[in-house]
Amino acid sequence: MSEKRKILLQLDTDSRSSSFDSVVAVDSGVDVLLCHSDVTPENVVDIVYGAIFTRPAKHLQSTAIFVGGSKVAAGEEVMEKIVGTFFGNHRVSVMLDSSGANTTAAAAVVAAMRHFDAGDEPLAGKSAVVLGATGPVGRRVVRLLASSGANVVVGSRSQERAQEVAGEISAAVEGSQSITGAATGEASELAAAMDGAELVIATGGPGVCLLGEEARKACSSLRVAIDLNAVPPEGIEGVGGTVSGEEIDGVICYGAIGVGGIKMKIHRSCVSSLFDSNDRVLDADEMLAVGRSF
Repeated sequence: MSEKRKILLQLDTDSRSSSFDSVVAVDSGVDVLLCHSDVTPENVVDIVYGAIFTRPAKHLQSTAIFVGGSKVAAGEEVMEKIVGTFFGNHRVSVMLDSSGANTTAAAAVVAAMRHFDAGDEPLAGKSAVVLGATGPVGRRVVRLLASSGANVVVGSRSQERAQEVAGEISAAVEGSQSITGAATGEASELAAAMDGAELVIATGGPGVCLLGEEARKACSSLRVAIDLNAVPPEGIEGVGGTVSGEEIDGVICYGAIGVGGIKMKIHRSCVSSLFDSNDRVLDADEMLAVGRSF
């Protein structure tokens, strides 16, 4: 009986394991939660060996790994090392959600999809602008929008940085639509980037307004606006944090807390799905698929 209990190894790159991720794990039906902190690519191998060599292969789907922590780049390095350590059927399912970047990005895109044409590809051919797009969440939002067929403007205070990220994602997303970089720090630059936009998602740092009310109202083509900043002032002025699919000035809007309900559902569902098999690898794209299944 003990071999079939669902065990989740929560691996944090920080010095203290996230209580948030631990609570979500328990609420997702995990029987046993084993938390490790200060996890690095160098010390994670022995942790992985402990996960894959302690149960018969037929019971490995009852063991899974969650990679978290506040530093997304560090989590990505640990995730890469974990997957590279697996061999043959000696593997368990693994999920990456450092700083909640993957589940947040997936939730934002799921929210947007709800308000465009029904069908398999509701965002295909749509014009989207991602503000603050060179950060961890923004990059993932751009990638998910592009892989969903949208034409995406990567917005940043730095034109050079925006173009660099646009190029990286264009190369990584097979068959993606147009992905262009644009400086959005000045009012004139922002207006040019927003020209013709049907969707805008603000993914900047806490307490930074990226789209003022005047600029938002001036974009007559805009249909959906999503702000992922939960700390005042709003990333999109006039869109409160608790707004969830409400119409403001003729535009469907979501605030960070409004998107948070979708994020939490994706997070719990993904953790639960880790125990469906022993070979799942959940990154942003897989989490979007989970969110679309709701």
